[in-house]
Amino acid sequence: MSTSLNQDFCFCILAFRAKYRILAKELAETLEKYSPGTTLVIGTDQPEEFQNSPNVFAFHLRQKGILHCYHDKRFVIQEALKKFPTAIQIDADTKIVGHISPEIPQSEGLAAGHIEDIVEHAQKYNPERLIYLRKIANKLDLSLDDVSYVGESLFAVTADSKKTGEFIKHWDSIARYLEIHGIHAGEGNAIGLAAAKAGLKVYNPSWLEKINSVRKHLDASDRKFQRTQWQILQRKLAYHYRLNKARIISLKDFDFFYS
Repeated sequence: MSTSLNQDFCFCILAFRAKYRILAKELAETLEKYSPGTTLVIGTDQPEEFQNSPNVFAFHLRQKGILHCYHDKRFVIQEALKKFPTAIQIDADTKIVGHISPEIPQSEGLAAGHIEDIVEHAQKYNPERLIYLRKIANKLDLSLDDVSYVGESLFAVTADSKKTGEFIKHWDSIARYLEIHGIHAGEGNAIGLAAAKAGLKVYNPSWLEKINSVRKHLDASDRKFQRTQWQILQRKLAYHYRLNKARIISLKDFDFFYS
């Protein structure tokens, strides 16, 4: 990695499958334009496709999430924090449309563009999830009154290696618990719970608001890619493989996942 690159923070994303790899390249181009020297860390199934993107550090990652890959953001953040003090998670279907300051304050915690009371958020959008969120909180010795819902499209993590490890570990077990119980979306709940258990302060700083003001979220669903029958079969087989693997892993801690 060039010494001319910004070593204080990076952006990080997931980019599985062709549609998102194309979007990731477009994001990298706009990031280079408006934040020159800033690295985009990408967890992707085809890292070789980013060889000609000078501001990209791409590493190989396969989908771990049973149905969706939403929770797999944790692996990209984990990799990014090995190289940078702060990892800023952003969606792949995003463009940067304005200049980003080359300096951000280094304050430990989880900086979020959107923060909401986790109970109020669940009651508003998915009240059926509350029973599982309460169970997880009890298993982690947390009160939901002390937990925030974190908007997953833009947030940043700054932490020492111990707290980073705790955050990722708890996100991992929370994600698996939710997916096994049929909850495959809403990773903002898991992020908030994991941050609370790891002792990471959740806050909304002005510097992240400035980044939020210069990002444009695209609708990835507007880009249609025709799948072949073989690709459809591959995705079905991969789903059942991930489901069975998660079930086997969860049996090692039966009380946590099933009681």
